[in-house]
Amino acid sequence: MDPAALAAQFQVAGERAGFRREDYGAAGIYPLMALTRRAPGPRPRIYLSAGIHGDEPAPPLALLSLLESGQLDGRAVWFLCPMLNPESLGRGVRENASGLDLNRDYRHPEAPEVRAHVAWLRRQPGFDLAICVHEDWESKGFYLYELNPDNRPSLAAPMIKAASKVCPIDTSPEIEGREARGGIIRPSADPLEREKWPESIYLRANHTSLSYTIETPSSLALETRVAALRAALFAAIDRTLGHHA
Repeated sequence: MDPAALAAQFQVAGERAGFRREDYGAAGIYPLMALTRRAPGPRPRIYLSAGIHGDEPAPPLALLSLLESGQLDGRAVWFLCPMLNPESLGRGVRENASGLDLNRDYRHPEAPEVRAHVAWLRRQPGFDLAICVHEDWESKGFYLYELNPDNRPSLAAPMIKAASKVCPIDTSPEIEGREARGGIIRPSADPLEREKWPESIYLRANHTSLSYTIETPSSLALETRVAALRAALFAAIDRTLGHHA
């Protein structure tokens, strides 16, 4: 994957959809890019991120497809960070150039990419919904994590249903060492007590009361992975916008 070419695609698609590009830092020669679309009035604020692991190409492509679809319109205020680890996307590896897993670095940030991202997040308003988009090399089916401490209307089931039309769901009773039901992981222990925080827990602690991490299996064809992630995102967005109609 060519990060520079992908960034150019995001910029073109973002401009066509009314988004503003903001570079909030750099990773090597590549900018760290955010795309925002703000609108006046009481609208849901939705945050989407991808590309934190360079060996997961489907998530950035899913966000690009979503952006190009016209779905990210004026019904919401949008915050997109589509390439959180661009240098590693170019190398096709999980960690950044210093060997750090950025998705374990959000409690006490060391990586410059995470420090820059956290600084940018602190300048934004709170989010009504945050979704971190991933893929999993070990899983054989789609699954997701839900962090919903206030018991808000859950988006987990609609996302699972939408993804199931594209790819298998991981129905294992345990996924990544955690209890799961029907492809949904709802941590029983307080995630804030974890020593190392992924992005989703940082978001839950500081920016939103509804955070999801969605995962599609890397064993499937790239186009299938992109389609499954896109379907889940569509479902979550439609349900969120419906709740605020």
